[in-house]
Amino acid sequence: MKRLRIALAQINPVVGDLPGNAKKIVSSIKKARRKKADIIAFPELAVTGYPPEDLLLKPHFIQDNRDALLSVAAATEGITAIVGFVDMNKGIYNSAALISHKKIIDVYHKRYLPNYGVFDEQRYFRAGSVFPVYSFAGINIGVNICEDIWHRKSPAVAQAVNGAHIIININASPYHTGKALEREKMVSSLASRCGVIIAYVNMVGGQDELVFDGGSFIVDREGEVLSKGGLFREELMTVDLAVKRGRKMLGGKDKNQLKTALKGYGPVKKMKIASAVLKTERTELRKRISQRLHVSEEVYQALLLGTRDYVRKNGFRGVVIGMSGGVDSALVTTIAVDALGRENVHGVFMPSRYTSVESREDAFGHAKNLGISITPISIDKIFDAYLKTMSPYFKGTKRDITEENIQARIRGNILMAFSNKYGWLVLTTGNKSEMSVGYATLYGDMAGGFAVIKDVPKTMVYKLCEWSNSREGWDLIPARILWKEPTAELRPDQRDTDSLPPYPLLDPILKAYVEEDRSFDEIIATGCDIQCTRRVLSMIDHAEYKRRQAPPGIKITERAFGKDRRFPITNRYKNY
Repeated sequence: MKRLRIALAQINPVVGDLPGNAKKIVSSIKKARRKKADIIAFPELAVTGYPPEDLLLKPHFIQDNRDALLSVAAATEGITAIVGFVDMNKGIYNSAALISHKKIIDVYHKRYLPNYGVFDEQRYFRAGSVFPVYSFAGINIGVNICEDIWHRKSPAVAQAVNGAHIIININASPYHTGKALEREKMVSSLASRCGVIIAYVNMVGGQDELVFDGGSFIVDREGEVLSKGGLFREELMTVDLAVKRGRKMLGGKDKNQLKTALKGYGPVKKMKIASAVLKTERTELRKRISQRLHVSEEVYQALLLGTRDYVRKNGFRGVVIGMSGGVDSALVTTIAVDALGRENVHGVFMPSRYTSVESREDAFGHAKNLGISITPISIDKIFDAYLKTMSPYFKGTKRDITEENIQARIRGNILMAFSNKYGWLVLTTGNKSEMSVGYATLYGDMAGGFAVIKDVPKTMVYKLCEWSNSREGWDLIPARILWKEPTAELRPDQRDTDSLPPYPLLDPILKAYVEEDRSFDEIIATGCDIQCTRRVLSMIDHAEYKRRQAPPGIKITERAFGKDRRFPITNRYKNY
């Protein structure tokens, strides 16, 4: 039995900040050395941040990333590090450098390059074909990257069959609801199938639409979780692994299945890390397993981290939000205060002749509860000026959605004026249900820099508000906001249900069509009303041109609008 102390560095890099990311990596190496770790592993593309997208097309960016890796290597005295970076050799590769005693010993190239959903790696990278097994003081270790571990013909299989005791898998795996449990189950199954310990280190932080949730973990060769890090925070997880001299003996059937899976694979490279020596004089660490979060808390934390990182990484001084007294703006404002601090969040209340007294009371009551400033600016005079200006051209027509949208656009202009004057980022408040069916105004409530709840269905908006209040133990978000009927208040007695089905009926149709790609026939087979479904699907398809002009927003479902779902605007295909 040998004991290997491994550190998993769950860090939050910034895409393109090569010096800053290298500094963060070196800082974690120093911490791991103080904890007497033998090996430290970092996330996928830790040097560049993930995803670097078309920065990868710039040769000088690739060279600068390699220079940054050399600065990291210089800090590895007395420890071995596994660091994600971009390698170049007749093409570029998503790579993991194995560094020991200030030397880059070897480089692993990612085998499986995801090209679905938010991933676009085949646009940039070449696939690797060699699967190393490193001998570290008598313990055999395989290294691979993210997607490599999700395939039945995983490089981990090749490494296990060729003697690996431990697999270290480095990741930049973005969040969606339920993803953490999905990862755990998959890795546990692979570990027990191959008879190896698997250490899974994941990135944390927000990058444009994506949130990386961390949640790094280690499973033993029976597939049981040994240790698990926290979600949505940076952390250095240090674990002692007891590695038996002999590998777990696989039955003939299992071994034959693994060997069959290896057909057509390239070579397995075996290397000895000459400078590797296990540190023996140390007290054994206690294992820690972080608790799983309730789904509402998990989604809330993802939105909070995504908002904080988008604002701070892009250098904004604060945010401004149109507070209407409705549930969507209430949730966005609450998240913003938790993410950025009350001093950096500014509310604007913009009533019209159709705004109710209750909306005013709720908006100001919520702002008071949060401890933020709220500025009232009536839009009536501006609205009258618009109507007077357009009256010669609208003569003989009835008031309709045109006049409603003018009000929304006035409000968008006011918020953008605050943004320009004070450098505040406008946070829009539209949810996924509204964005799906186009119940939003271009250059009005869609105007802004970041759409916090763009991927949050309306029914989930209510759940998140209720969770927030239960966490606080009082009605931080005024109770009336959560039970009054939703309305845009752009005409007398307006209700959302004047234009849309009730949200409990709408959201399941949206999930089936947008996230699950179900057909019209499949959706109505679940019991959805035929006419309602046909109408909703038509609205979704027709609103594509609007969504294409919406600001980026945080992905929290399996399929979000934007990178995840790319449909043509000009499109006559209908199956309903």
